[in-house]
Amino acid sequence: MTAGAVLVLLTGEISLPEALSAINPDVMIFLFGMFVVGEAVSASGLLARFSDQICRVAGTRDRLLPFFVCVIAVSSALLINDTVAIIGTPLALSIASRFRIPPAVVLLTLCFSLTTGSVPSPIGNPQNFLVATYWNPPEPFVSFAAGLLVPTIISLFLIVLLMRSGWMKVDNGTFVPPDLPHSPDRRFARITVLSLAILLSLIGIRIGGSFFDLPLFPLGVIALCAAFPVLFLAEQRAAIIRQIDWKTLIFFASLFVLMQSVYDSGWFQSSVPFTDLTTIPLILTASIILSQLISNVPFVALFQPVIAASGLSSGSMLALAAGSTIAGNLTILGAASNVIVIQQAEKAGLSIRFRDFLLVGLPLTLLQAMVYALWLLYFM
Repeated sequence: MTAGAVLVLLTGEISLPEALSAINPDVMIFLFGMFVVGEAVSASGLLARFSDQICRVAGTRDRLLPFFVCVIAVSSALLINDTVAIIGTPLALSIASRFRIPPAVVLLTLCFSLTTGSVPSPIGNPQNFLVATYWNPPEPFVSFAAGLLVPTIISLFLIVLLMRSGWMKVDNGTFVPPDLPHSPDRRFARITVLSLAILLSLIGIRIGGSFFDLPLFPLGVIALCAAFPVLFLAEQRAAIIRQIDWKTLIFFASLFVLMQSVYDSGWFQSSVPFTDLTTIPLILTASIILSQLISNVPFVALFQPVIAASGLSSGSMLALAAGSTIAGNLTILGAASNVIVIQQAEKAGLSIRFRDFLLVGLPLTLLQAMVYALWLLYFM
C-alpha cells in the first residue's frame, strides 16, 4: 500500500497537498489511541489475569467454546478487532495448551469471533469507522446496534455450531504457547484499568447523549482520551509507543492517498458499477466479493463517493458495514485481523493453511450473509 502511495506521488497522479488532505485525521487518531490501550492491556499483565479468569469460569471445554466466542466478540466490538487480534492470539494459544484443544481450531475460532463480533459497533473495525464517518448518523452506536446486533448474535451462534466438533478434539501434538506477561507493576495495571474505564465511560456517555441531548464526543476523541493515562502517567509509555502497530497506521495513511488517486483517475468507477449497487443484497454480495480482491477498507473508501451522491438508506449503509466485515470470514486475506492472528501464531511455530480457513469460512460466510440480508430487508 505504501509503495502504491509513493508511486502515485512520484508520477504526479496526486499532488503532495492533495495526498495530505486525503488522509483522514479522525481515523488515524482513533487507531492510534486504540492501539495504545490494547498494548497496555497486554503489557500490564491484565491479559494474563484475564486468561486465568476465563479458564476458571468456563471450567470445561463445552462451556469454554461459547464463553470464548462471546468474550472475543464483545472485546472486538469495544477495542477494535485488529487490537484484540494482537492481544487475543497469545490468549487463544494459552487456552488451547491448557485444555489440549488443537491450536488451529482455537485460532480459527478467534478469527471468526473477531470479525463477527466487530460488526454491530462503529468502532469494532476500521471499515465500520469509515462507514460511520461517511454516513454520520445522529448516534452511530445506537444505529449500528439497532440494525446489526440481533443478526450478529445469530451469526456468533453459527460459529459455535460450526466449530464445536473441532473444539472437542484432543490435541495429540505438542507446542509451546507464548508466555503471557505477568507484570509486577501494580501502578501500571491500575493506569491501564483507568484507561479502560475512561473508554467505556465515554462510550456510555456518547450513547446516552443521543437520548438526553448531551455533547457527543467524536470517536477519535474517545480513543485519545482513553490512551491519555498510558501516554502521560505510565513509566512504560516509551515501550508501549514502540510496540503499537505502526505498520497498520502507515497502511491506512497510504490507503487514503492511494484510494484518493484511484478515485480521481476514474478507473475503478468505470470498472465496477458502483452506482448500481443500491439494494441490500447487491451491496452485501459486492462487499464480500470485492473485499477479497482489494480488501474491505479500500472497498469502503472507494464506495464513499457513492454514499455521498446517492443518499443510501440506513439499511444499505448497514449492509455495507456488515458485508465488508464478514468478508473477513471467507478467506485469510479478507481481513487485516486474520493476517495479524496468523503472523502472531507463526511466531509460536504454528500456521493455518488457506484451504483449512476456507473450508469453514465459506459456509460460515454464506450463512451469515443470509442472516444479515434477511434481517436488514425485513426488519430495517
